[in-house]
This record gives sequence, C-alpha cells and structure tokens, in this order.
Amino acid sequence: MTREEKKIIVNNLTEEFKTAGSIVVINYKGSKHKKLETLRVSAKESNVKVRVAKNTLVNVALKNANLPTLDLKAESMFIWADDQITACKISEKFASENKDTFVIKGGIIEGEIADTAKVVAFAKLPGREELLGMLASVWMGPVRNFTIGLDALRRQKEETAA
Repeated sequence: MTREEKKIIVNNLTEEFKTAGSIVVINYKGSKHKKLETLRVSAKESNVKVRVAKNTLVNVALKNANLPTLDLKAESMFIWADDQITACKISEKFASENKDTFVIKGGIIEGEIADTAKVVAFAKLPGREELLGMLASVWMGPVRNFTIGLDALRRQKEETAA
C-alpha cells in the first residue's frame, strides 16, 4: 500500500469517526467470508459501517478525530454508527451467533474507551424505535383509560335508562 493510499484511508476514517457515536473493535480471525458478508449486509441495512483496516492507520484516524487511541493487536474489524447503540447491537448479535470465530475486543462509546462488557451492555439497551414506542405507549395510557371510563359510563347510562 502506498503512502498516498494510506493517507486517503486515514482521512476517510477520520471523517467517519468524528461523527461516530460508537466504534466497536472485533477480532474476526477464522470467520468465513460468507459469514462476514452477512454481517456487512445486516450492518448496511441498519446504517452501520464495517471496515477492516490496519490497526496503525485506525489509531492515527482516531487521534485525528480527537478520540482515544486503542491498544490494537492482531486482526481487527471496525464497526461504527452515528448512535451509541446500533453498532453495539449488530456486533453483539453477530458475536453471539458466531462465538467460535467472532470476538468483541472493545471499542469507543461516547468518546470513551469501552471494554467488552460495556459494549454488550449497550447492545442490550432498547433502540431509538423501541424507545419511541415505549414513550407513545406511556403517553397513550391516560387517553386509553379515559376512553375506557367513558365507554363504561355510557353502558351504565344505557342500562339505567332501559
């Protein structure tokens, strides 16, 4: 790889990492190409980016993006998203399906270094759509109870009138 190609990679990663809410580092050694392609497809559907890059180039990009650098060894795959939860969810789901060859090393969440346990904890949090559904349900509770009460009052009035 030429110096110019390395600069392009570092610049691209720097721009991506500046807006990333979470970056998850994966050891994928021993994973089959077809399995990794299923990961890439599911990540793309969730608007999550996946990239295999040299550890030194990634650390330079992290430093340029004003993020803490990671102690990276061996093969590493990087999964990141604009929010804090989606990349963690994709990584944890794929790691649980492929325990023998796909291991979460850690990452960076909200600008801080995160260990494997923190990445898994974030993966278990509800996503944006789930939270919006929960919020709508809470807001609709009083309206639902009010309509049930009105319906019961209507039936009571009909029974007494008859």
